[in-house]
Amino acid sequence: MLEAADLTRRFGGVVAVDGVSLRVGEGELDGVIGPNGAGKSTLFHLVAGHLRPNAGRVRFAGRDITDVAPDRRARLGIAIAFQAVRLFRGMTVLENVMVGAHASTRHGIWEAFLRLPRHRREERAILERAERALDRVGLAGAAGRPAESLPIGQQRAVQVARALCGEPRLLLLDEPASGLRAAERQRLAGLLRDLRAEGLSMLLIEHDVAFVTQLAGRITVMDRGRVIAEGPPERIREDPAVIAAYLGRERERVASA
Repeated sequence: MLEAADLTRRFGGVVAVDGVSLRVGEGELDGVIGPNGAGKSTLFHLVAGHLRPNAGRVRFAGRDITDVAPDRRARLGIAIAFQAVRLFRGMTVLENVMVGAHASTRHGIWEAFLRLPRHRREERAILERAERALDRVGLAGAAGRPAESLPIGQQRAVQVARALCGEPRLLLLDEPASGLRAAERQRLAGLLRDLRAEGLSMLLIEHDVAFVTQLAGRITVMDRGRVIAEGPPERIREDPAVIAAYLGRERERVASA
């Protein structure tokens, strides 16, 4: 479903991502982990299309999308749930989720303005999809509430529902568990398991090793822009390079405090 090959991204003299490759199979949930500053977020934006690589290619469902803009990637079936909550203030939870289907609409601005039949049909279909997406994330009862009034964990769930409303083939998640309480993390983990069981392909980028290892079938570990390990969770947990990377960064943090 997704293949990134030898991706490299430089910012001036800093190499943030250095020859990174990874693959996500159809219906799989794969993870990318690493300590702070490992290059995970840069890799995420390269895959999502918000940054272009200095070298390397990105392929989706057999198609080279390296130079394809993010909005066109959405039309191809790639949805994104960002680390920072991005909701539309002043809109309800349901309205926020409906926005996720915009990439798949076919009516033009005049059809919408004149409320022509195709526009009305698509609006009804989008409403039904948004309601189903909210039900999947456990927020059907909050559809009419202002989105910004929800606690952070539920706001993250709204973002996932908005991504699902576009009926994607691939979901990219950038540190979705960041800042969540233990109970919220477990609810999110349960949701991702359900989505994987339904056949949705997902790439999960996270700092939290325990969160990813309970979900991902295969994990890529980054440190200082490079891949230092990859494989199933049980191998990653015991990998000396992974342990050294996390402990080493923690020691650096404590020493500089």
